[in-house]
Amino acid sequence: MKIGLMFSGQGAQQVDMGMDFYQSLPAYRTLIDQASQQLGYDLTEVVQDESKIKKTEFAQPAIVAMSLAIVQALGADLPKPVASVGLSLGEYSALAAAGAMTFDQALAIIKDRGRYMQEVGDQNPGKMVAVMGDDQDLIVTTLKKLQERGLQVYPANFNTFAQLVIGGVAADVDQAVGELTAAGIKRMVELPVVGAFHTPLLNEAALRLQNRLADETFQPLLYPVYSNTTKQPFIIDQLKDTLKKQIVSPTYFAQDLQAMLDQGVDTLIEIGPAATLVKFAKKIAPKEVARYSITDLDSFQEVQEMLSAGKE
Repeated sequence: MKIGLMFSGQGAQQVDMGMDFYQSLPAYRTLIDQASQQLGYDLTEVVQDESKIKKTEFAQPAIVAMSLAIVQALGADLPKPVASVGLSLGEYSALAAAGAMTFDQALAIIKDRGRYMQEVGDQNPGKMVAVMGDDQDLIVTTLKKLQERGLQVYPANFNTFAQLVIGGVAADVDQAVGELTAAGIKRMVELPVVGAFHTPLLNEAALRLQNRLADETFQPLLYPVYSNTTKQPFIIDQLKDTLKKQIVSPTYFAQDLQAMLDQGVDTLIEIGPAATLVKFAKKIAPKEVARYSITDLDSFQEVQEMLSAGKE
């Protein structure tokens, strides 16, 4: 069994996420209590508060804490992965799980990153739309033409080879939707976000994160973690710069997942509040690649049993 881990990004958060783990798994509860102490507020109260869990500044630490607490709860049942990937925010979970940063370090950074993105997003509100279509070159070319005319609309997330999220100033995104419709794109879905993440509209947040990371020290990775920004495994000496660029650069999750599959990964496990990345993987990975998600206690036990059987 060659395992590839996938860590959920922002947008996966849900009310009450992880509470069944917290009530049933001591190892999970210990790490969440540690996270609450690190963050300075009760994380279990945040995940039960619908208004708070929707906000970037709370959602980001909650998702990373939940993801890493699931890894902790799996313990020795989880063998060393071949590689891992996270979607945007999920890269911090992936990096911490692979040993590049400690749990407390990851939470402290994410607490600030979430706040930066919340504040800058509020100051520069934007819009994001998922565009469905196999011809992503057509989408990118259309956006470049609009940029040449002074519009602020950009490719943001290459989620699959047939789903590309675009983002930017709301009116400019609306114009792009009109242009893409005229070009033959039939399906587009507006996303429930206030900021145009992974576009230049978040540049101020990227600069603040750069300053925040200046004095951080990171450790060598135990196994490859693919970067959404570079489409290559993270290089520790370049980690600070890559994480800064990540905020304003497109994410290439589809390309990262394909690279993991090319490494021989035959079992994918998504860790986090929702099974979003498994759905993306269904569009990318061959049918013979097993796909699991750990989002609640039932799915945790299913994966635990699968891993135990694999050792026999």
